[in-house]
Amino acid sequence: MQRIYIHPLPVRIWHWINAIGFVVMILTGIQIRYLGLIDVLSFRTAVTVHNWTGAVLICNYFIWLLFYLFSDKIRVYHPELSPTKHFRDSFRQLQYYGYGIFKGSPNPHQVSAYDKFNPMQSMMYQVVMFLLVPVVFVTGILLWDVQGFPGAVEFFGGVRIVATVHVLIFIFFTFFIFFHVYMGSLGHTPTAHYKAMFVTGYEEVEEPAQGSARSTADASQRPL
Repeated sequence: MQRIYIHPLPVRIWHWINAIGFVVMILTGIQIRYLGLIDVLSFRTAVTVHNWTGAVLICNYFIWLLFYLFSDKIRVYHPELSPTKHFRDSFRQLQYYGYGIFKGSPNPHQVSAYDKFNPMQSMMYQVVMFLLVPVVFVTGILLWDVQGFPGAVEFFGGVRIVATVHVLIFIFFTFFIFFHVYMGSLGHTPTAHYKAMFVTGYEEVEEPAQGSARSTADASQRPL
C-alpha cells in the first residue's frame, strides 16, 4: 500500500464541522417540520438551534470555498470537459460499484492528491457543493426572516415555493448522508476512508506501476 496525503487539515476540519452541523440541522428540521409528532426539544429551542447551526454552516462553507479558490487544491473540482470520457469512466465506476466490488475487482479509479474523486463522485460533489448547498442556505435565510426579505421571497415565487425547495433539498441531504456513510465504508477496510478523512489525511492506495507519471507526481506531494 502507498500512503498519499489527500485530505489537508483545513478540509478535515471543515468536514468535521459540516458533518455534525448537517446532522443537527436534519434532526431539528424534522422536529420543526413535524411539530407535535416529535418533541425532543421545545419548538423555540429547535428553531434557535436550527438557525444558529445554519449560520455556522454558512460560515464554514465560505471557509471551505476560500480554501479551494486560493489553493491549487481547486483542481480536485475541475470538471471533465470530454462528455465521452466522463460517460465512459462513470460507466466503468458504476460497474465496479454494482458488480466488481463484490468479486474483489480493483477500483478503476486510482486516487491521487489532485484526483481524489472518481467520475461519479466528481459529478455529484460539484452539484452538491456548488448548487444544492448554496440553494439550501439561501432558502434557509429567506425562511429565517420572511418579512425582512419580502422582495427576494416574491422573486422566487413566494413563501410556499421557497419552503418547498428548502424541504426537498433537506430530504435529499438526509438520504445523501446515509449513502455517504455507506460509501465511506468501501475502502480496503471498512474504516480506512474514515481514518483518512477524520484523523490522518492519508489515503492508503494500491502501489502504481513503477516509473509511472502519476506515481512520480503523487510522491512529490507535501502535506499542507
